[in-house]
This record gives sequence, C-alpha cells and structure tokens, in this order.
Amino acid sequence: MHGALPSHTASSDLLTGLVDGVAARDWLGEAADLGEAKAMLISLPRLQTINLAYGKPAGDQVLVDVAHRIGDFALAEIGAAARIARLAGGQFVLGSRTAPERERWQYLAEALGRVIGRALTVEGDALHLVPRIALLETRSGERGDSAIDRLAQAAATLERLPGRRVLWGDESEMVPGGSIALLEADLLGAMHRDEITVLFQPQFDVLSGALAGAEALARWEHPRFGQISAETLFAVADRGDHVAQLSHHIAVRALTLAAAWPKPLRLSLNITAEDFALADVAGAIRKMLARSGFDPARLTLEITEQSLIGDFEACALALQALVADGVQVALDDFGTGFSNFRTLKALPLDTLKLDRSLVRDIARDPRDRAIVAAMIAMARALQLKVIAEGIETTAQLAVLAEQGCDLFQGFLRSGPVSAEDFAALAAG
Repeated sequence: MHGALPSHTASSDLLTGLVDGVAARDWLGEAADLGEAKAMLISLPRLQTINLAYGKPAGDQVLVDVAHRIGDFALAEIGAAARIARLAGGQFVLGSRTAPERERWQYLAEALGRVIGRALTVEGDALHLVPRIALLETRSGERGDSAIDRLAQAAATLERLPGRRVLWGDESEMVPGGSIALLEADLLGAMHRDEITVLFQPQFDVLSGALAGAEALARWEHPRFGQISAETLFAVADRGDHVAQLSHHIAVRALTLAAAWPKPLRLSLNITAEDFALADVAGAIRKMLARSGFDPARLTLEITEQSLIGDFEACALALQALVADGVQVALDDFGTGFSNFRTLKALPLDTLKLDRSLVRDIARDPRDRAIVAAMIAMARALQLKVIAEGIETTAQLAVLAEQGCDLFQGFLRSGPVSAEDFAALAAG
C-alpha cells in the first residue's frame, strides 16, 4: 500500500516516510484518469494548541499516533487500494482507487473520525482530538491539484460550520439525508436477516503458542455496500442510537457459537457505555449466558475506561455482581486513555489488555520496551494477567515472552476468522 504505515516503521521516521502533497496530487490525478476515485482530507484543528501547551516534540508525537491510526484503519477498511499522504501541519489525505459507494465513503470518514477521537496521552494528560474531514469524489480526467484544492475548500468551509465534522467538497456537499437514514434503518433489519456476522480474533499463549480463546468482533455483510467492519458498523449504530441493541445482538450470537467450543477456551466480549446505561446490565448478561448455555467462568468482559465514565460506581457494582458468578473482566486499550490507578483499584479486574500502539515498536525502541515491561510488572504486582494485541512479528513476541506477558493476538498467528474457521482451529 503506497504511502501506508507498515508495522515495523519506527515512530521517529514515520512522518517523513509518508508521501507528501505533491505525490498526493499525482496519484489523485492518475486515479481520475482511470475513472472515479474517492479521497478525504483529515484536519486536526487542535494541533497548534497542543504545540503551544506541550511543545512541538509532543505535537509531533501526536501526529505520529494519528498517522498510525489512519494507517491501521486504511489497511483494515480499504486494503491495498488505499493511498495516504501527509500535507502541511496536521493534515492528511486518504484516498482509494476503488471508488466505494458515496454513502460508504462517508461512513468510513465518520468511523475514522471516531478512531482518531479516542484519547491520546500527552505528558500524562488524556487529550481528545476531534478531526474535521472533507470528502471528495474525483471527476473523470480531473487534475490532481484541482482535487486537492476542492478538498481544501471543503475543509475551509468546515471551519465555519460549528458542529459539522464531515463535509463533501462538491455541489451537493453531503450524502442526501434519505440515504443516511436508509442505511441506519437497514441496520435494524440486518440484525434480523443475519447480515451481522460474528468473527473471532484468536488469542494465544505467549510461551506455548496454544490457542486460549477469542475476542468476538462483528462485520456487516451489506447487500449493496459489501463488507462493513465493526468500527464503521458501530459508527452507523451510534448515529441511530442503536449501539446497545447491536452490542446485545453480537453478544447473543457469540455466546451461542462459543457454547460448542472445547474447554477451556475463553470468549471475550466488548461491553460499551450504552450497555452499562441499561437498567440491569448484569441481569441482561446473566440471561444471555443462561440461554446460550455458555459457562460464565469462561467469559471475559472487555471494558474501556471510556465506557465507565457515565456512572463509575454503578458500573463497578454491575461488574462485581458478574464476577461473583465467575465472569472475568479485562481493561481494554490500557495505556491509551485515562488509565488511572483509581480504575485499577476500584474495579474487579483480572486482566490488562495492552493496546497495539504500545507494542508496535517494542522490538526496536528501548523506551517502548521499558514502558511495556513496567506495565507488565505492575500487572504482576496486582495479580493481573496481561494480553497484548496487534502482534505482527516474531521479534515483538520474543520481547513479550521475555517480559512475562500471558497472551497475545494479532496477524502474526491469525487475523479475525469466521465461526467455522475458529471451530476448525479449536479442533486442530
């Protein structure tokens, strides 16, 4: 993927490794010569504030983190057709030669905005960047500089529209409201038509390599737009206020499928803030477990600190009730959000899950390796297990084994697989 972000790229070289605006103009022009293509200009309005408050080195690290998030997202959602470039300051261009549907490109932009908007840690402070994203479909034969200019004009318009985060840079400016409403309505029907497929991300023992279980993920097989991944799927659900319903649907399907797994394979389910907002989340999960026949002692609930901010004490009580039934609790995305000691002390945790951004460079950056070693040592002191996600190289795995990490997941062994493929993996 030209201009993409390979996992082995060192952070210090990442920004200079991306293609620049001139190259972006060239490949946009080439794409227009071949027919219609899609592009988006991602702007970070708060970057200058971060530079002033924390210094330019901190601002550069934020850019590196954002670039990694864009690259990971592009690889997962667009694949080899994606093109990434960095323009001046806090601006990136993401393009695709495959010209996905207009509605899909907008939802990809909204999902990417959600990914970028997750907490970033700068000198111990948790910051949230809210990007503005201008969208474009090239015209046949359009010059690359014309496409970039139209994106820039849409970005400038966005700055004058409080509350707007995504805008099309052409005459119609945005996807017609009816199309968006139709896609949101489709989601409700998709749950009944079995278009929402549950995938499983296998998890392995670091030392033995044995299969330990899997994390349940989701994908929407849309009849018109094709495959829609979990990130985009939840962005659609969030717009229509259907996150809790979608989460429940995925949990029921995953528990039913996992009931046939051989012991002691574990299932991990992600719990959202909308799940915790339910009147009795513990009761709802107990009912799902009872109906599926899945052993509570083999279930891990993955939570993030963001999912707890509505009512921390109520969330803690709900988790404690489920832990009494044998359920285990993992703190997901550890090291990327608020990650304060109150959370570690107050919640009945069994596991810390290290975010992929923490382990990406541990095989080549001594500071990253030291940070991960300290986190694993802290987990050991608190009698917590550690799972690392996003493992792609044997060198990363060797460092984790040396430091005493328990489990890992990532493309080194397997990406997300279907229920049938996971069953075959478990049987083998």
